[in-house]
Amino acid sequence: MKALAAQIGELDGAEIYGRVVGVRGLMVEVAGPLHAMSVGSRVIIESGTETNIPCEVVGFSGNHALLMPFGALEGVRRGCRAIVTGIAPGVRPSNAWLGRVLNAMGEPIDGKGPLPAGPEPYSYRNSPPPAHSRKRVGAPLDLGVRALNTFLTCCRGQRMGIFAGSGVGKSVLLSMLARNANSDVAVIGLIGERGREVQEFLQDDLGEEGLARSVVVIATSDEPALMRRQAAYLMMAIAEFFRDAEKDVLVMMDSVTRFAMAQREIGLSAGEPPTAKGYTPTVFTELPKLLERAGPGAGEGTITGIFTVLVDGDDHNEPIADAVRSILDGHIVMERSIAERGRYPAINVLKSVSRTMPRAAAPDHLPAIYKARQNMATYADMEELIRLGAYRPGTSPEVDAAIALHKPFERFLSQRKEEATSIDEGYQRLERILNGTDTEN
Repeated sequence: MKALAAQIGELDGAEIYGRVVGVRGLMVEVAGPLHAMSVGSRVIIESGTETNIPCEVVGFSGNHALLMPFGALEGVRRGCRAIVTGIAPGVRPSNAWLGRVLNAMGEPIDGKGPLPAGPEPYSYRNSPPPAHSRKRVGAPLDLGVRALNTFLTCCRGQRMGIFAGSGVGKSVLLSMLARNANSDVAVIGLIGERGREVQEFLQDDLGEEGLARSVVVIATSDEPALMRRQAAYLMMAIAEFFRDAEKDVLVMMDSVTRFAMAQREIGLSAGEPPTAKGYTPTVFTELPKLLERAGPGAGEGTITGIFTVLVDGDDHNEPIADAVRSILDGHIVMERSIAERGRYPAINVLKSVSRTMPRAAAPDHLPAIYKARQNMATYADMEELIRLGAYRPGTSPEVDAAIALHKPFERFLSQRKEEATSIDEGYQRLERILNGTDTEN
């Protein structure tokens, strides 16, 4: 009743509207009461068809407001009414949303009936908590993946990026984390991804048990740019609700690159100048605003963020990858060459970094981690000579030890999709490998 009363109080007392005067590509120009519109406000266009078209004000040009649609513009013509809504863009999450699948507008798409509204509205574009009031990251979070738990330990409230080219296994790694990570709630955003994969992800990767503690937000690649961008904002707003309820939330977003591409489309349509690889300045403004919303809160709740980044042409220094890497608290690098030789997940441990290490690992495990990394680095330095047969065994004891440990390390880093390994089990097995007593294949 409290939520219903709040929604009734938000209803407009008068209807304010303008008229469509032009359509240019994805951009709709509206003439009318500009004083009633601001950047980010909602406008509903009456297209004359069965469904009206919700839009968002993205800018102004002369005496006209510039709108981007949340849907297709079929049926829109000059003179259509554009109704200005006084309701601030936001959503009212509740605990009953667990186990549900939503679109970018916060509407259910799983056929399970309407979503009950929570008492408090959460803005799609909340500001991150003030830096001085945030707590530090918490205890290590068990992700269930050996390579990450052991060499790239992630703490509660940390933000990590998964960087990889197309077809290297980002989505599969994300599905392993969704199923195995030890968090209270998971909020998953599939932003601009393949529609074919949605049911596979929900049924095969998450399963009924995983979905029961998750909220999934979906905006596929065929949806308008505004829907793809809004899905990311909605995902973070839902996560903030559960964080404020003192829960440890795991946010998984696939992918940040699609969010940046959507913002690029919006910026170019609004007349922004393109910069690096066509990305507009607002792309690099919006990225930190989105990513900084993850992390510890002022209370006991946390948002741990796992964000995938599709690197263009396997170039890990392209503009979006470089910008995201500078914002996050660590990066997980996946390489095509590792995937091509059949080792999954294809994580390059030596090129990956968790910025909470070594503090996140217990002191008695650090010697094993350092020794393993040294052996991997030695093998990587000599790998070409070893494969060519140019290295003679016995020349260097360090290289001989690295060669002997290479296959056990490869087996350790390889993990089946349905398999899970805890943090302690990972450390124990790593120590057995270094001691030569590991018998697992």
